[in-house]
Amino acid sequence: MKITDIHHIAIICSDYERSKSFYVETLGFTIIQETFRAERNSYKLDLRVGENGQIELFSFPNPPERFSSPEACGLRHLAFKVDDIQETVFCLHSQGVETENIRIDEITGKKFTFFKDPDNLPLEIYEN
Repeated sequence: MKITDIHHIAIICSDYERSKSFYVETLGFTIIQETFRAERNSYKLDLRVGENGQIELFSFPNPPERFSSPEACGLRHLAFKVDDIQETVFCLHSQGVETENIRIDEITGKKFTFFKDPDNLPLEIYEN
């Protein structure tokens, strides 16, 4: 077996328009394709992240809440690479997105911080 990359990450949101706005307008991801699936009464929004990454944003009627605190077993967070963490934090703050303080990864020595999407999904920015 030879896995070559991560193809996509799927996210289920509680408010499709709010999350679509956050991922497209606030984070700047580009729309690849938007599909309404009538049989499921839900949307699937394919978003381009960087050159090869992709997020699938799903809406479903009445999805249960995700437990983020305390952290539960399973996917912990999504991390995005940035060239300049200070600039990225400034951009997030200017759009009303709160971030934690910038920290240094004790293993790599790189800067990182966390913020949350509209459904409190923890997201990380990690400086190259």
